[in-house]
Amino acid sequence: MSRSEEFRLHERLAADTLGMGCSKLCEIRLMNDSTWPWLLLVPAVAGIREIYQLSAEQQHQLLRESSVLSEAMMDLFGGDKMNVAALGNMVPQLHLHHIVRFEGDPAWPGPVWGKQAPAPYTEAQLEQVRSLLAPVCAKLQSGV
Repeated sequence: MSRSEEFRLHERLAADTLGMGCSKLCEIRLMNDSTWPWLLLVPAVAGIREIYQLSAEQQHQLLRESSVLSEAMMDLFGGDKMNVAALGNMVPQLHLHHIVRFEGDPAWPGPVWGKQAPAPYTEAQLEQVRSLLAPVCAKLQSGV
């Protein structure tokens, strides 16, 4: 499974997220909002808007990567619920949000979108979250 040579990260995703590396299929991106532990998987396949547009092999790989990421994030952050979503209403490029939710968080139990302005990571917070997430990113990078 090779990465698409024509793939380019959507400008909105590039502006709103921070790179955490690449898996076998996806770019791993951290949403620059310290309110929630929030990562995205962006399949590095050009022109894809929906999961069903991926090949069967790519679909299986995306599910494997999403499951590994979801379990690791819940273990690391001890949340009450893992939200996984592929909305694409604002950004048409296929991307899967992975958001650890906590009962009593600022948007609980509703969706996080539009609830409040993002709280960008400070340098210290970013260093801490990168360190915390390094093992799961390394596992994803190894091909799962």
